[in-house]
Formats: sequence, structure tokens, C-alpha cells
Amino acid sequence: MIDFGFDKIALIGAVALLVIGPEKLPRVARTVGTLIGKAQRYVADVKAEVNRSIELEDLKKMKTQFEDAARDVEQSVSSELHQTTTDLQTAWQPAIDEALPPNSGQHDGLTPAPQYRHPKKNWRLKRGALPQWYKQKVGIRGKAQSGAARVARFRPRRLGA
Repeated sequence: MIDFGFDKIALIGAVALLVIGPEKLPRVARTVGTLIGKAQRYVADVKAEVNRSIELEDLKKMKTQFEDAARDVEQSVSSELHQTTTDLQTAWQPAIDEALPPNSGQHDGLTPAPQYRHPKKNWRLKRGALPQWYKQKVGIRGKAQSGAARVARFRPRRLGA
């Protein structure tokens, strides 16, 4: 930015005092100060935006490098796993062929996994499994009552009757 020393600022102030006059000088100085402040804030915002865009570019580069490395690791692991499974199958196949009878129909050596069955949990059955004494203690209603029946149930009894 422009480098102003004390002597240059004093010279500008003296010229401004002569040209503008002593009555308008404070208002003009205030206006110039606010304009300079706005310009500095604008320059700072532009710098921050440029820095953010540079950081974003760096992060994108890092992301692509990380994705490439992860893809390479995944491919190497899958290829090693495939190689290992084929080696194991070739090594175990003669033993499996000898162990199975010829008419069993299974020659791959792997039994299929049982299929997942949903446990069929039913909250109504769970509520019905609670003991009656616990329901009464906690206040779980067993039967639906009308509003008039609840009022009659909880109405205080008269002593004289």
C-alpha cells in the first residue's frame, strides 16, 4: 500500500486546511476516514475470499489424493482376498471330494448360510406379558373408562351418607 510518513500527512493536512477551510475540515476528515475504513474492510474481505478459495483447492486436491489411495488399497485388498480364496479352494478341494459321498450333490465344500428371519416382535404381546400387580402399581389402564366413569370413580365420598 502507499507509504505515508508523518511529514507527508502534515503537508496534506495543511493543504486541506487551506483549500477546504476550518469549518468543513472535520466533516471531510470524518468522511475520508469512513471511506478509507470501508476500503480496508473490502480489501480484507477480498484477501479472505482468495485465501478460502486457495484452501478449498488444496482440500480438493487432498480429497482426490485420499480417494485414489483408498481405491488403490481397496483394489489390492480385494485382489489379495480373491487370490487367497482361490488358493484355499484349490488346496481343500481334493479333501472335500474324498470326504463327500459321490451322490451327495455338494461338491463346492460350502454350505449355504441360513437366511435371516425377522424376530416378529410385537409390543402388544410384551405389554400383555407384564404381571397384573405391576400394571396396577404403575397405573397402566386395563380397561377403557368414559369420562363420567372416571369422575365417579375418583369423586370423594361423603361422610354422612
